[in-house]
Amino acid sequence: MPYVITASCIDVMDRSCVEECPVDCIYEGNRMLYIQPDECVECGRCEPVCPQVSIYHHEDLPEEARDFERINAEFFADLGSPGGARKVGDIGADHPDVA
Repeated sequence: MPYVITASCIDVMDRSCVEECPVDCIYEGNRMLYIQPDECVECGRCEPVCPQVSIYHHEDLPEEARDFERINAEFFADLGSPGGARKVGDIGADHPDVA
């Protein structure tokens, strides 16, 4: 798991990270954004542009945000790796812990 989006994105979804991501691996749920772990190249460009300070490298996750590593990964259990968020659009759902 490379970068992880955490709770401060819920109901905010600024999307600055989406514009910055060179591989289009940040997908939109109903209430928050999610990083597809298999598509992320760990460039780190998303992290500094997030005004909510919601994005962390998985090794730097604060203790209280550790569950979001699992939440981000599980969000893609059925969706898989579509190869780009723009062609998929809004997923229309969230992980059950976020919904």
